[in-house]
Amino acid sequence: MKKILVLCTGNSCRSQIAEGYLKYFSGNKAEVYSAGVETHGVNPLAVQTMLEDGVDISNHTSNNVNEYRDVDFDFVITVCDNAKERCPYFPSKAQKFHHNFPDPAKAKGTEEQIKEQFRMVRNMIKEYCSSFIKEHV
Repeated sequence: MKKILVLCTGNSCRSQIAEGYLKYFSGNKAEVYSAGVETHGVNPLAVQTMLEDGVDISNHTSNNVNEYRDVDFDFVITVCDNAKERCPYFPSKAQKFHHNFPDPAKAKGTEEQIKEQFRMVRNMIKEYCSSFIKEHV
């Protein structure tokens, strides 16, 4: 079984969404983890946006990447430039992938405009995760 780590800055939005979709698309073919170089807690709008698409991430926790130092990952996916730059060295065979998604937590505007930004980023991450699982797992 493949082990996948999704890494972001605060493990609150993008990495949580990616973890949810990677689990969804991989079924029982992968163990998926997410973490941040910091921990900011799981963003309630990320949870809500995922529920709109039928994926429940309400039980996810915000974890620091150092918690997984002893896990031998097959893949490490960074989902923001900051995490890629600050990603600690993993002494493993892990293949590293990177895709910089916009941070929906930084969206400005009305409540509906902010929710729309979350949906847009969710859809981008969904497409990436679907392709990733088809190609690598």
